[in-house]
Amino acid sequence: MNPVNILLVDDQPAKLLSYEVILEELEENLIKAQSAREAFEHLLRTEIAVILVDVCMPEQDGFELVSMIRQHPRYQNTPIIFVSAVMLAEPDRLRGYAVGAVDYVSVPIVPEVLRAKVRVFADLYRKTRELERLNAELEARVHQRTAELEASAAQLRELNEELEHRIDQRTREREEALAQLFEAQKLDTIGHLTGGVAHDFNNLLMAVLGSLNLLKKRLPPDERSERLVTNAIQAAERGTALTQRLLAFARRQELKPQAVDFLRLFENVEDLLAKAVGPRIEIRKSIPADLAPLLVDSNQLELALLNLFVNARDALESGGTVTVAAAAEESRPASLAGGNYIRISVSDDGEGMDEATVSRAAEPFFTTKGVGKGTGLGLSMVHGLAAQSGGSIQISSVRGKGTTICLWLPVAETFVKVLPAVEPPATEPLKPSSRPLAILVVDDDALVRTGTVAMLEDLGHLPQEASSASQALEFFAGGQDCDLVITDHAMPGMTGAELARHLRSSFPGLPIILASGYAEFSEDHGLGRMLRMKKPFTQEQLQAAMDQALSGKVAAA
Repeated sequence: MNPVNILLVDDQPAKLLSYEVILEELEENLIKAQSAREAFEHLLRTEIAVILVDVCMPEQDGFELVSMIRQHPRYQNTPIIFVSAVMLAEPDRLRGYAVGAVDYVSVPIVPEVLRAKVRVFADLYRKTRELERLNAELEARVHQRTAELEASAAQLRELNEELEHRIDQRTREREEALAQLFEAQKLDTIGHLTGGVAHDFNNLLMAVLGSLNLLKKRLPPDERSERLVTNAIQAAERGTALTQRLLAFARRQELKPQAVDFLRLFENVEDLLAKAVGPRIEIRKSIPADLAPLLVDSNQLELALLNLFVNARDALESGGTVTVAAAAEESRPASLAGGNYIRISVSDDGEGMDEATVSRAAEPFFTTKGVGKGTGLGLSMVHGLAAQSGGSIQISSVRGKGTTICLWLPVAETFVKVLPAVEPPATEPLKPSSRPLAILVVDDDALVRTGTVAMLEDLGHLPQEASSASQALEFFAGGQDCDLVITDHAMPGMTGAELARHLRSSFPGLPIILASGYAEFSEDHGLGRMLRMKKPFTQEQLQAAMDQALSGKVAAA
C-alpha cells in the first residue's frame, strides 16, 4: 500500500505532535504546518490526500484558510477536517461545512474516531487515483486499438476499391474485345471467358468477405471503425453479386430443362425478391393456380426473375409497384415456332426508357447505370434463357409510364401436372461438438484456404491445409486424424470430385464437403449424392454445412 500525504495545520506545536501520535499507526506520510502560509507552500509543492485544519489560528483562521484552499482547482474535492476546542456551536459547524469542510471534530479528540475518519478518506483517495490510472490506461489502449483498426479498415477499403476498379476495368476490356463475338452469336466462347474471370474474382471476394466479417466480430464498441468495416463488407458483397451474375451468364449454355410449376417457383423465391427490391416497393402477382407447367431450367428462371426485379428496383428509386403476371395465350411473337407457350410479364411503374435504350437493353454489357454500377448482363441473361429454352423476350417501355418485360416460354407438353417437391424429413438440430474437430481444408487458392481456416479456428476447430488433391492424399497417407474434409471442386490436376472418390474408397464414412465458386455442378459418377456448398460462403453457412455433413445428410447445400 502506497502511503498518501496528510497535511496537519495548527499554530500550536503540541497539538501537531498529538495529531502525529494519533495518526502514526496509519503509516501515512504526515506533513505539518504551523500557519496558513506554510500550509499553502506544502499544497503547491505536494499532492495532498487529506487536510486537518485547526479552526482558531492567529493571522488567518481555519475558515479563511479552507475557503482559499477550495479556490485552487487541484483541491476543490480534497477531504478537509476541521479541529476545534472552542468553536463548537451549531452555527460554527454550519460555517465550516459552508466553506468546504467535510467533517468537524471537537477537542478533546477521540483517537479511534479521528484515525477511522482519516483512514476512510486516505483509502478513498488511493482508490480514486487507481481508478483514474486504470481509466487513463484503458483510454490509451482503446485509442491505440481504434487507430490500428482504422488503419486496417482503410487498407481493406483500398483493397475493395482496387478490386472494384479491376472488375470495372476487366468488364470494359471484355466489352470491347468480345463485342464482335456476341454479334456473331459466339456465346459459348464468351461464356467460358467470362466464367473464368468471374470464378477467380469469386475466390478473391470470398477471402475478403471472410476476413472482414471476422474482423468485425473483434471490433471494440467504436461507431466509426464499425462503419468503415461495414462499408467495406457492403462493397465486397456488391462485388460478389456482380460476379454471381457473370457466372450465371457464363452458365447459360448448360440449361437443364424440366417441368416447372411457375406459381410454386414464384412462391419459393417471393421473399428473396421482396428483399431484393426493398420495403418501398410493393409486389403484386396474378398467376393462375391451374397454369400449365413450363419446360425450363428452374434455377435459371429464378435468376432471371431476380434480374428483372433488380432492374425494376433501379427504375423505382422513390418506390412504386412491380407486377408479375402469367397466362396461357394463343397469340405469340411471330418468331416462335408452333406449340403452346406461357407469357410471363414483369411490369413496373417507374421512369421508363426511350426507344434507343429499349433497342439495346438486352445487349451484353449494355447498362444505363454508369461505370462501376452494373455489369449490363442481367437482361442479356434473361434473353439467353428465353432463346435457349425455345421462347422469346419482348421489352416495351414508355418514358414516365414504366417498363414491361414479357418472357414467352414453352409448355411442358408431356407433363400433365408437376409433382410436388419431396420435403426432407424433419430432424433434430445437430448439437455442437464437445471437442475441436480436426478438419482438412483443400483449395489451390491460398486466399480462400487461409480465409476458410480462419473461420474454422474462430469456431474453435483445428484445421489443416492442403494446396492440392495430391497434398491431401499425402496427408492421409501419413496416418493423421481427420474428422471432416472441405475441398474445392475446380482444382488443377486432380479435381475435388476425384479426390472425394479416392477418399471414399479408403475411408467410406469420412464426411466430405465439396465447395465450388460455380453455383451448379453436375452429379459425379461414382460419388452418388454428397454435400455441396457454394462459394462464397459465410461462417454461418460453413457451420450449417458442417452440421449437415457430420449428421450424415448428403443433400446439396
